[in-house]
Amino acid sequence: MPYSHIGVKSSAAQASLTQALAALNVEFKLPENFDPEVLAEVEAVIAAHQLPSTDLTALPLITIDPFDSQDLDQAMYLQRSGEGYTVHYAIADVPSFVPVGGPLDAETRLRGQTIYTPGQRIPLHPARLSEGAASLLANDPRSAYVWEISLAADGSQTACQVRRATVQSIAKLGYEQAQQMYDDGSAPDAYAGTLALLAEIGTKRIELERARGGASLNVPAQEVDFVDGRYVLEFRPGLPIEDWNAQISLLTGMAAAGIMIEGKVGILRTMPAPEEDAVTAYRMQTIALGKPWSTALSYGEYLRTLDTTDPKQLALMHAAATLFRGAGYTPFYGTVPEQVIQAAVAAPYAHTTAPLRRLVDRFVLAICAALCAKTEVPDWVIEALDQLPEIMSASNQLANRVDRAATDTVEAALLSHRVGEEFDAIVIAGPKGNGHTSKPSAARSSIQISVPAITAYCEGDLEVGTVVRVTLTAADILKRKVTFVPSAKS
Repeated sequence: MPYSHIGVKSSAAQASLTQALAALNVEFKLPENFDPEVLAEVEAVIAAHQLPSTDLTALPLITIDPFDSQDLDQAMYLQRSGEGYTVHYAIADVPSFVPVGGPLDAETRLRGQTIYTPGQRIPLHPARLSEGAASLLANDPRSAYVWEISLAADGSQTACQVRRATVQSIAKLGYEQAQQMYDDGSAPDAYAGTLALLAEIGTKRIELERARGGASLNVPAQEVDFVDGRYVLEFRPGLPIEDWNAQISLLTGMAAAGIMIEGKVGILRTMPAPEEDAVTAYRMQTIALGKPWSTALSYGEYLRTLDTTDPKQLALMHAAATLFRGAGYTPFYGTVPEQVIQAAVAAPYAHTTAPLRRLVDRFVLAICAALCAKTEVPDWVIEALDQLPEIMSASNQLANRVDRAATDTVEAALLSHRVGEEFDAIVIAGPKGNGHTSKPSAARSSIQISVPAITAYCEGDLEVGTVVRVTLTAADILKRKVTFVPSAKS
């Protein structure tokens, strides 16, 4: 259950869970505020900021995000072009707000990315920037990197360019609002065409993803509530427009990779194919949760069969992320590296569409704009290329540790009223030591519980693939610890 999709309803009854989640900030030393010198520089930069001379404010761009988002990285306008399409995709111009070598630049390199926990976030940039001057908020002129991507009738890319320009979004839409407008045809004329084409292009891009063997891990939002003395997990099913919207971002990331590969300079997001043991463990989980992964289906095809309104199948969607490990950033200058593929995307890919929330995107934007303009890539970008993988790796590791801790906390809460109960489980991996001793008595195996759909450890050396009966002996929210042991044979 990725933390970025979980919320926690505020109530006195949820004090233990709220306290445990708040403690993550202290445990992982997450920064609370920005230093005064960083904030002072932001104010000075905003006051002196000048919009680009290229004026594209006539484009009727719209943003589509969670309804309460204020850090808006992307805005789009879609139009037909002959038998194909043109995608206009504006990305927040963060580079123009970050003086090279200044306090803000240094702070963002320390943070790497926005860190999310249930109910809160630790931002990469101060709010005055990320939710104000640099955010593509509606009805205000903004500086942006505007991508113009030409597509054929089947949705495949035929051309691409990117340049800095002044833009102005005409509407800020939430996912539910945009979906409703598309479904009932109530969108204003100014952007009804974009919503209609988003569905058309998004569907075609999903089909292209399927054909190349790629997969998307788009999951619904979840919220923890406290009902009748127990924690429960409520789901908001994913909407089609979220998938279509994600495809435009994915298209842009692939376009960015293509520009940099052709220009022989840049930084790609790469990932190797899954290892055999990871595939085996995941297949065991699919059996345990009642949705076996047939060997006749590719990874991506299987994920498309999952119904994420079913908690068990949603758990499988989340667990699918474990198949792909070893993701990283591959910088290059002068020579294109041998490994350029992101295995889950099944194509070359680069992070470029979220510069308000992820450091590396700022550099990719600058590279692509320079290459399209046939000018030299800025020295500050070239000098950072070899540093970015380490910065982003450290940031991702921190985000993953916080993610795991938040997930463990929520799962302990969901099981806290069931200590002493027995469950059926399937052994998906094992045995594993506890990290402190190699004694056989300390061995533990990974198990999958079907209801609730939770992956956990059970004491003992258990045979992979077997169905076992286990007893929950502890579910401590503050310690985020869940303990199972094999049940006594009757």
